[in-house]
Amino acid sequence: MRRLVLTLLIVMLTGPAAAERLVVSLSSHRVAITSNFIGEELVLFGTVEPDGAKSALRSSYDLIVIVTGPHETLRTRRKQRVLGIWVNVASREFVQTPSYLAVLSNKPVNQITSPETLRRLQVGLDNVLLPQRIGPDIADTVRNDPFRMAFVRLQTQQSLYSEISTAVTFLTPTVFRAAIPLPADVPTGNYAINVQLYADGLLVARTNSALEVIKVGFEQYVADAARDHGLLYGLATVLMALFTGWFASVVLKRD
Repeated sequence: MRRLVLTLLIVMLTGPAAAERLVVSLSSHRVAITSNFIGEELVLFGTVEPDGAKSALRSSYDLIVIVTGPHETLRTRRKQRVLGIWVNVASREFVQTPSYLAVLSNKPVNQITSPETLRRLQVGLDNVLLPQRIGPDIADTVRNDPFRMAFVRLQTQQSLYSEISTAVTFLTPTVFRAAIPLPADVPTGNYAINVQLYADGLLVARTNSALEVIKVGFEQYVADAARDHGLLYGLATVLMALFTGWFASVVLKRD
């Protein structure tokens, strides 16, 4: 009984605990890829609201938005000069890794929360799990593994991986926007959006959203034909190549 009275007294003296919730909205939940698609930038808008009538908001927040594309298995090869010729001497297979990964924030993530929290929540390109097939085993490796570093570097050069500390802007202390860049060769499929709100280095709220990237028009028809009718698609491709070669020989034929 004495412990219960003491607990109630502490709550009365300290006032209501701050509790927040996130409300977010995406400018578009579907991106259509056509023949003239050159990339697109989506915008995620959101607000921080009190989770309850007596909850209090804080004076400042930090935000991290993680956009993850479809998972796929990719391979990284290491080239070496042998007898004056560059050849592939080793390779590593990355199993079910994100084909697209964007870590967006209002400041560098290592200034938002502790390294332990970043590792636990897999926030940042240095902390995301990238399982590799090493012999019969599949496991993540140390961050300075040459193949891991090369994989992240190549994905970053293609704008498929990014960590942008200026992509999130707080328009007011509780209203924010986040710019999500999608490159021209963005993979198709379903994308998960994880929004994390921090205050004083602590994760205080989180929410999720999603978007879909699809091909439309002739590109989608070709992709469906190649996937669903592989044999007929291959025969049609060969016949088209033969016809193109024959037509070119007729047009360019000289007497």
